Amino acid sequence: MAEIRLGIIMHGVTGRMGMNQHLIRSILAIREQGGVSLSNGDVVVVDPIIVGRNAEKIEKLAKKHNVARWTTDMDAALANPDDTIFFDAGSTQMRGTFLKKAMDAGKHVYSEKPISETLDEAIDLARYAKEKGVKSGVVHDKLYLPGLMKLKALRDSGFFGEILSVRGEFGYWVFEGGWQDAQRPSWNYRKGDGGGMILDMLCHWRYVLDYTFAKVKSVSCLGVTHIDKRFDEQGVEYKADADDAAYATFELEGDIVVQMNSSWCTRVNREDLVTFHVDGTLGSAVAGLHGCKVQSRVNTPKPVWNPDTPQSMEFKEDWVELPNNTEYDNGFKVQWEEFIRHVMEDAPYEFDLSSGAKGVQLAELGYKSSAERKWLDVPDLEI
Repeated sequence: MAEIRLGIIMHGVTGRMGMNQHLIRSILAIREQGGVSLSNGDVVVVDPIIVGRNAEKIEKLAKKHNVARWTTDMDAALANPDDTIFFDAGSTQMRGTFLKKAMDAGKHVYSEKPISETLDEAIDLARYAKEKGVKSGVVHDKLYLPGLMKLKALRDSGFFGEILSVRGEFGYWVFEGGWQDAQRPSWNYRKGDGGGMILDMLCHWRYVLDYTFAKVKSVSCLGVTHIDKRFDEQGVEYKADADDAAYATFELEGDIVVQMNSSWCTRVNREDLVTFHVDGTLGSAVAGLHGCKVQSRVNTPKPVWNPDTPQSMEFKEDWVELPNNTEYDNGFKVQWEEFIRHVMEDAPYEFDLSSGAKGVQLAELGYKSSAERKWLDVPDLEI
Protein backbone atom coordinates (compact mmCIF):
# COMPACT_ATOMS: atom_id res chain seq x y z
CA MET A 1 0.00 0.00 0.00
CA ALA A 2 1.30 3.42 -0.94
CA GLU A 3 0.24 6.90 0.10
CA ILE A 4 -0.38 9.27 -2.81
CA ARG A 5 -0.57 13.01 -2.25
CA LEU A 6 -3.37 14.88 -4.02
CA GLY A 7 -3.19 18.67 -4.13
CA ILE A 8 -6.61 20.37 -4.27
CA ILE A 9 -7.06 24.09 -5.01
CA MET A 10 -10.22 25.26 -3.23
CA HIS A 11 -11.84 28.58 -4.18
CA GLY A 12 -14.90 30.09 -2.53
CA VAL A 13 -14.61 28.29 0.80
CA THR A 14 -15.11 31.35 3.00
CA GLY A 15 -18.83 31.23 2.17
CA ARG A 16 -21.26 29.13 4.20
CA MET A 17 -21.61 26.20 1.81
CA GLY A 18 -18.01 26.12 0.62
CA MET A 19 -16.60 26.29 4.14
CA ASN A 20 -18.95 23.95 5.99
CA GLN A 21 -19.83 21.28 3.45
CA HIS A 22 -16.79 21.21 1.20
CA LEU A 23 -13.79 22.31 3.26
CA ILE A 24 -14.67 21.17 6.80
CA ARG A 25 -17.09 18.26 6.35
CA SER A 26 -15.56 16.89 3.15
CA ILE A 27 -11.86 17.57 2.48
CA LEU A 28 -10.77 18.05 6.09
CA ALA A 29 -12.91 15.08 7.15
CA ILE A 30 -11.20 12.99 4.46
CA ARG A 31 -7.84 14.19 5.77
CA GLU A 32 -8.89 13.27 9.31
CA GLN A 33 -9.91 9.74 8.31
CA GLY A 34 -6.53 9.19 6.65
CA GLY A 35 -7.46 9.67 3.01
CA VAL A 36 -9.40 7.91 0.26
CA SER A 37 -8.73 4.23 -0.42
CA LEU A 38 -8.28 3.12 -4.03
CA SER A 39 -9.15 -0.28 -5.46
CA ASN A 40 -5.49 -1.41 -5.43
CA GLY A 41 -5.08 -0.61 -1.74
CA ASP A 42 -3.28 2.69 -2.19
CA VAL A 43 -4.51 5.66 -0.15
CA VAL A 44 -4.94 9.18 -1.53
CA VAL A 45 -3.97 11.81 1.04
CA VAL A 46 -5.53 15.21 0.32
CA ASP A 47 -3.48 18.40 0.60
CA PRO A 48 -5.73 21.46 0.12
CA ILE A 49 -4.75 25.04 -0.64
CA ILE A 50 -7.51 27.60 -0.08
CA VAL A 51 -7.76 30.62 -2.39
CA GLY A 52 -9.65 33.87 -1.87
CA ARG A 53 -9.51 37.63 -2.29
CA ASN A 54 -9.48 38.60 1.39
CA ALA A 55 -6.07 37.66 2.82
CA GLU A 56 -7.10 38.21 6.43
CA LYS A 57 -10.18 36.04 6.12
CA ILE A 58 -8.36 33.27 4.25
CA GLU A 59 -5.44 33.19 6.67
CA LYS A 60 -7.77 33.09 9.67
CA LEU A 61 -9.72 30.19 8.16
CA ALA A 62 -6.53 28.30 7.32
CA LYS A 63 -5.09 28.67 10.82
CA LYS A 64 -8.36 27.72 12.50
CA HIS A 65 -8.55 24.44 10.61
CA ASN A 66 -4.85 23.64 10.35
CA VAL A 67 -4.66 24.13 6.59
CA ALA A 68 -1.00 24.75 5.82
CA ARG A 69 -1.46 26.44 2.44
CA TRP A 70 -3.47 29.52 1.48
CA THR A 71 -3.12 32.31 -1.05
CA THR A 72 -4.82 35.29 -2.69
CA ASP A 73 -3.01 34.63 -5.97
CA MET A 74 -5.26 32.45 -8.10
CA ASP A 75 -2.87 32.43 -11.07
CA ALA A 76 0.04 31.25 -8.94
CA ALA A 77 -2.09 28.49 -7.43
CA LEU A 78 -3.19 27.26 -10.85
CA ALA A 79 0.41 27.36 -12.11
CA ASN A 80 1.58 24.91 -9.46
CA PRO A 81 2.01 21.52 -11.21
CA ASP A 82 1.88 19.73 -7.86
CA ASP A 83 -1.87 20.45 -7.48
CA THR A 84 -4.25 18.32 -9.52
CA ILE A 85 -7.85 19.39 -8.83
CA PHE A 86 -9.46 22.83 -8.86
CA PHE A 87 -12.70 23.28 -6.93
CA ASP A 88 -15.01 26.31 -7.17
CA ALA A 89 -17.74 27.36 -4.77
CA GLY A 90 -17.54 31.08 -5.56
CA SER A 91 -20.05 33.20 -7.43
CA THR A 92 -21.91 31.67 -10.35
CA GLN A 93 -21.09 34.70 -12.49
CA MET A 94 -17.33 34.11 -12.24
CA ARG A 95 -17.46 30.31 -12.23
CA GLY A 96 -17.00 29.81 -15.96
CA THR A 97 -13.94 32.05 -16.05
CA PHE A 98 -12.25 30.24 -13.17
CA LEU A 99 -13.13 26.77 -14.47
CA LYS A 100 -11.69 27.57 -17.90
CA LYS A 101 -8.50 29.01 -16.40
CA ALA A 102 -8.12 25.86 -14.34
CA MET A 103 -8.69 23.63 -17.37
CA ASP A 104 -6.16 25.67 -19.34
CA ALA A 105 -3.69 24.87 -16.56
CA GLY A 106 -4.42 21.17 -16.96
CA LYS A 107 -6.43 20.82 -13.76
CA HIS A 108 -9.36 18.49 -13.29
CA VAL A 109 -12.31 20.58 -12.13
CA TYR A 110 -15.02 20.05 -9.54
CA SER A 111 -17.74 22.66 -9.16
CA GLU A 112 -20.73 23.74 -7.15
CA LYS A 113 -23.94 24.27 -9.07
CA PRO A 114 -25.26 25.99 -11.07
CA ILE A 115 -22.19 25.86 -13.26
CA SER A 116 -23.31 29.00 -15.11
CA GLU A 117 -26.21 31.41 -15.52
CA THR A 118 -26.92 30.42 -19.14
CA LEU A 119 -27.21 27.16 -21.02
CA ASP A 120 -24.87 28.32 -23.79
CA GLU A 121 -22.07 28.89 -21.28
CA ALA A 122 -22.80 25.59 -19.53
CA ILE A 123 -22.55 23.65 -22.81
CA ASP A 124 -19.38 25.54 -23.69
CA LEU A 125 -17.80 24.54 -20.36
CA ALA A 126 -18.73 20.89 -20.81
CA ARG A 127 -17.28 20.84 -24.33
CA TYR A 128 -14.18 22.70 -23.17
CA ALA A 129 -13.44 20.00 -20.60
CA LYS A 130 -13.66 17.34 -23.29
CA GLU A 131 -11.39 19.32 -25.61
CA LYS A 132 -8.83 19.79 -22.84
CA GLY A 133 -9.00 16.12 -21.85
CA VAL A 134 -9.64 16.88 -18.18
CA LYS A 135 -12.09 15.21 -15.83
CA SER A 136 -14.95 17.24 -14.42
CA GLY A 137 -17.50 16.94 -11.65
CA VAL A 138 -20.51 18.92 -10.46
CA VAL A 139 -22.01 18.73 -6.98
CA HIS A 140 -25.18 16.58 -6.95
CA ASP A 141 -25.41 16.47 -3.16
CA LYS A 142 -29.12 15.75 -2.72
CA LEU A 143 -28.78 12.34 -4.36
CA TYR A 144 -26.68 11.33 -1.36
CA LEU A 145 -29.28 12.29 1.25
CA PRO A 146 -30.50 9.22 3.20
CA GLY A 147 -34.15 10.07 2.49
CA LEU A 148 -33.64 10.23 -1.28
CA MET A 149 -31.42 7.15 -1.27
CA LYS A 150 -34.25 5.29 0.44
CA LEU A 151 -36.72 6.51 -2.19
CA LYS A 152 -34.44 5.26 -4.97
CA ALA A 153 -34.09 1.90 -3.23
CA LEU A 154 -37.88 1.65 -3.01
CA ARG A 155 -38.18 2.44 -6.72
CA ASP A 156 -35.51 -0.10 -7.68
CA SER A 157 -37.18 -2.81 -5.55
CA GLY A 158 -40.54 -2.33 -7.26
CA PHE A 159 -42.22 -1.17 -4.05
CA PHE A 160 -44.21 1.59 -5.77
CA GLY A 161 -45.43 -0.52 -8.67
CA GLU A 162 -46.19 2.10 -11.32
CA ILE A 163 -45.19 5.52 -10.02
CA LEU A 164 -48.04 7.98 -10.57
CA SER A 165 -46.95 11.26 -9.03
CA VAL A 166 -44.46 13.09 -6.83
CA ARG A 167 -45.25 16.14 -4.69
CA GLY A 168 -42.32 18.04 -3.27
CA GLU A 169 -42.20 20.91 -0.79
CA PHE A 170 -38.93 22.75 -0.21
CA GLY A 171 -37.99 25.88 1.68
CA TYR A 172 -38.58 27.92 4.81
CA TRP A 173 -38.96 31.53 5.90
CA VAL A 174 -35.82 33.56 5.22
CA PHE A 175 -35.99 36.69 7.34
CA GLU A 176 -35.89 39.95 5.45
CA GLY A 177 -33.21 41.51 7.66
CA GLY A 178 -33.69 44.78 9.47
CA TRP A 179 -35.66 43.61 12.48
CA GLN A 180 -34.09 40.13 12.39
CA ASP A 181 -30.96 39.10 10.49
CA ALA A 182 -31.46 37.04 7.35
CA GLN A 183 -30.06 33.51 7.44
CA ARG A 184 -29.08 33.52 3.77
CA PRO A 185 -26.71 35.91 1.94
CA SER A 186 -28.31 38.97 0.36
CA TRP A 187 -26.96 38.19 -3.13
CA ASN A 188 -29.51 35.36 -3.33
CA TYR A 189 -32.24 37.97 -3.79
CA ARG A 190 -30.59 40.16 -6.43
CA LYS A 191 -30.78 39.17 -10.09
CA GLY A 192 -27.64 41.11 -10.92
CA ASP A 193 -25.62 39.01 -8.46
CA GLY A 194 -26.87 35.67 -9.76
CA GLY A 195 -29.71 35.20 -7.29
CA GLY A 196 -33.04 33.52 -7.94
CA MET A 197 -34.91 30.45 -6.74
CA ILE A 198 -35.41 29.01 -10.23
CA LEU A 199 -31.70 29.14 -11.08
CA ASP A 200 -30.78 27.75 -7.68
CA MET A 201 -33.27 24.95 -7.19
CA LEU A 202 -34.33 23.75 -10.64
CA CYS A 203 -30.69 22.71 -11.14
CA HIS A 204 -31.17 20.47 -8.10
CA TRP A 205 -34.57 19.16 -9.12
CA ARG A 206 -33.25 18.15 -12.54
CA TYR A 207 -30.79 15.59 -11.21
CA VAL A 208 -33.04 14.55 -8.33
CA LEU A 209 -35.88 13.70 -10.71
CA ASP A 210 -33.69 12.20 -13.45
CA TYR A 211 -31.83 9.83 -11.13
CA THR A 212 -34.42 9.10 -8.43
CA PHE A 213 -37.55 8.69 -10.55
CA ALA A 214 -37.35 9.17 -14.34
CA LYS A 215 -36.10 11.55 -17.01
CA VAL A 216 -37.69 15.03 -17.12
CA LYS A 217 -39.66 15.55 -20.34
CA SER A 218 -41.37 18.91 -19.88
CA VAL A 219 -41.82 21.78 -17.42
CA SER A 220 -44.31 24.45 -16.43
CA CYS A 221 -42.99 26.96 -13.94
CA LEU A 222 -44.00 30.21 -12.25
CA GLY A 223 -41.31 32.30 -10.57
CA VAL A 224 -42.43 34.96 -8.09
CA THR A 225 -40.75 37.70 -6.07
CA HIS A 226 -42.96 37.72 -3.00
CA ILE A 227 -40.82 40.08 -0.92
CA ASP A 228 -39.24 42.93 -2.88
CA LYS A 229 -37.55 44.78 -0.02
CA ARG A 230 -34.83 43.24 2.14
CA PHE A 231 -31.81 44.36 4.19
CA ASP A 232 -28.24 43.26 3.50
CA GLU A 233 -25.48 42.15 5.87
CA GLN A 234 -24.74 45.76 6.81
CA GLY A 235 -28.41 46.49 7.54
CA VAL A 236 -28.83 48.55 4.37
CA GLU A 237 -32.15 48.24 2.56
CA TYR A 238 -31.99 46.96 -1.02
CA LYS A 239 -34.41 46.02 -3.78
CA ALA A 240 -34.91 42.25 -3.93
CA ASP A 241 -35.66 41.66 -7.60
CA ALA A 242 -34.79 37.96 -7.89
CA ASP A 243 -37.49 35.29 -7.66
CA ASP A 244 -37.76 34.03 -4.08
CA ALA A 245 -40.24 31.26 -4.90
CA ALA A 246 -40.77 28.84 -7.78
CA TYR A 247 -43.90 26.80 -8.34
CA ALA A 248 -43.13 24.12 -10.92
CA THR A 249 -44.79 21.11 -12.47
CA PHE A 250 -42.81 18.52 -14.40
CA GLU A 251 -43.78 15.62 -16.63
CA LEU A 252 -41.40 12.67 -16.48
CA GLU A 253 -41.00 9.63 -18.67
CA GLY A 254 -43.64 7.05 -17.81
CA ASP A 255 -46.29 9.76 -17.45
CA ILE A 256 -45.17 10.60 -13.91
CA VAL A 257 -46.43 14.01 -12.79
CA VAL A 258 -44.27 16.02 -10.37
CA GLN A 259 -45.26 19.17 -8.48
CA MET A 260 -42.41 21.03 -6.75
CA ASN A 261 -42.92 24.12 -4.62
CA SER A 262 -39.68 25.91 -3.68
CA SER A 263 -39.94 29.00 -1.49
CA TRP A 264 -37.97 31.23 0.85
CA CYS A 265 -41.30 32.74 1.90
CA THR A 266 -43.06 29.83 3.60
CA ARG A 267 -43.41 28.84 7.23
CA VAL A 268 -42.75 25.16 7.73
CA ASN A 269 -45.55 22.83 8.82
CA ARG A 270 -44.05 19.52 7.73
CA GLU A 271 -41.53 17.09 9.15
CA ASP A 272 -38.50 18.46 7.29
CA LEU A 273 -37.29 21.43 5.23
CA VAL A 274 -37.79 19.34 2.11
CA THR A 275 -40.27 16.49 1.69
CA PHE A 276 -41.17 14.26 -1.25
CA HIS A 277 -44.50 12.43 -1.33
CA VAL A 278 -44.47 9.63 -3.91
CA ASP A 279 -47.65 7.77 -4.89
CA GLY A 280 -47.63 4.50 -6.80
CA THR A 281 -50.12 1.76 -7.63
CA LEU A 282 -48.65 -0.62 -5.03
CA GLY A 283 -47.43 1.79 -2.39
CA SER A 284 -46.56 5.33 -1.35
CA ALA A 285 -43.69 6.98 0.51
CA VAL A 286 -42.90 10.29 2.15
CA ALA A 287 -39.21 11.17 2.53
CA GLY A 288 -37.33 14.06 4.04
CA LEU A 289 -33.62 14.69 4.31
CA HIS A 290 -33.04 11.57 6.39
CA GLY A 291 -36.25 9.70 7.15
CA CYS A 292 -38.67 7.86 4.88
CA LYS A 293 -42.12 6.52 5.75
CA VAL A 294 -44.05 4.06 3.60
CA GLN A 295 -47.59 2.81 3.18
CA SER A 296 -48.27 -0.20 0.98
CA ARG A 297 -51.49 -1.20 -0.75
CA VAL A 298 -52.44 -3.76 1.92
CA ASN A 299 -52.35 -1.29 4.82
CA THR A 300 -53.91 1.69 3.03
CA PRO A 301 -56.93 2.95 5.04
CA LYS A 302 -60.36 3.49 3.48
CA PRO A 303 -61.54 6.98 4.42
CA VAL A 304 -64.99 8.23 3.47
CA TRP A 305 -65.59 11.90 2.77
CA ASN A 306 -67.92 13.42 5.35
CA PRO A 307 -67.58 17.16 5.94
CA ASP A 308 -70.30 17.13 8.61
CA THR A 309 -68.28 15.41 11.36
CA PRO A 310 -64.72 15.92 12.66
CA GLN A 311 -62.14 13.56 11.18
CA SER A 312 -61.56 10.63 13.53
CA MET A 313 -58.96 8.70 11.54
CA GLU A 314 -55.28 9.22 12.47
CA PHE A 315 -53.80 8.92 8.98
CA LYS A 316 -50.16 9.24 10.05
CA GLU A 317 -50.45 6.13 12.23
CA ASP A 318 -50.80 3.96 9.11
CA TRP A 319 -47.31 4.82 7.85
CA VAL A 320 -44.17 2.83 8.74
CA GLU A 321 -40.69 4.35 9.11
CA LEU A 322 -38.00 2.60 7.10
CA PRO A 323 -35.03 1.45 9.20
CA ASN A 324 -31.49 2.67 8.68
CA ASN A 325 -30.04 -0.58 7.41
CA THR A 326 -26.80 1.10 6.42
CA GLU A 327 -24.62 3.93 7.68
CA TYR A 328 -24.99 7.20 5.79
CA ASP A 329 -21.95 9.46 5.57
CA ASN A 330 -22.07 13.18 4.71
CA GLY A 331 -23.32 13.36 1.13
CA PHE A 332 -20.90 16.08 0.04
CA LYS A 333 -17.98 14.03 1.41
CA VAL A 334 -19.15 10.85 -0.30
CA GLN A 335 -19.34 12.58 -3.67
CA TRP A 336 -15.90 14.11 -3.13
CA GLU A 337 -14.52 10.62 -2.50
CA GLU A 338 -16.15 9.36 -5.69
CA PHE A 339 -14.67 12.21 -7.72
CA ILE A 340 -11.21 11.67 -6.23
CA ARG A 341 -11.36 8.01 -7.23
CA HIS A 342 -12.50 9.08 -10.68
CA VAL A 343 -9.46 11.33 -11.03
CA MET A 344 -6.94 8.98 -9.48
CA GLU A 345 -7.97 5.60 -10.94
CA ASP A 346 -10.59 6.46 -13.58
CA ALA A 347 -13.41 5.00 -11.51
CA PRO A 348 -16.87 5.43 -13.09
CA TYR A 349 -18.46 8.83 -12.51
CA GLU A 350 -21.66 10.25 -14.01
CA PHE A 351 -21.97 13.77 -12.67
CA ASP A 352 -19.69 15.78 -14.94
CA LEU A 353 -20.14 19.23 -16.48
CA SER A 354 -22.54 17.76 -19.03
CA SER A 355 -24.80 16.69 -16.18
CA GLY A 356 -24.44 20.15 -14.67
CA ALA A 357 -25.51 21.68 -17.98
CA LYS A 358 -28.79 19.75 -17.79
CA GLY A 359 -29.59 21.54 -14.56
CA VAL A 360 -28.92 24.93 -16.14
CA GLN A 361 -31.07 23.89 -19.10
CA LEU A 362 -34.05 23.17 -16.84
CA ALA A 363 -33.57 26.46 -14.97
CA GLU A 364 -33.45 28.40 -18.23
CA LEU A 365 -36.60 26.66 -19.44
CA GLY A 366 -38.20 27.40 -16.06
CA TYR A 367 -37.60 31.13 -16.52
CA LYS A 368 -38.89 30.98 -20.08
CA SER A 369 -41.99 29.08 -19.00
CA SER A 370 -42.65 31.63 -16.27
CA ALA A 371 -42.27 34.55 -18.68
CA GLU A 372 -44.40 32.99 -21.41
CA ARG A 373 -46.93 31.26 -19.12
CA LYS A 374 -46.78 27.94 -20.94
CA TRP A 375 -45.49 24.34 -20.87
CA LEU A 376 -42.12 23.70 -22.50
CA ASP A 377 -40.51 20.44 -23.61
CA VAL A 378 -37.02 19.57 -22.32
CA PRO A 379 -34.98 18.46 -25.35
CA ASP A 380 -31.94 16.20 -25.18
CA LEU A 381 -28.67 18.08 -24.93
CA GLU A 382 -26.00 17.46 -27.54
CA ILE A 383 -22.61 18.01 -25.94
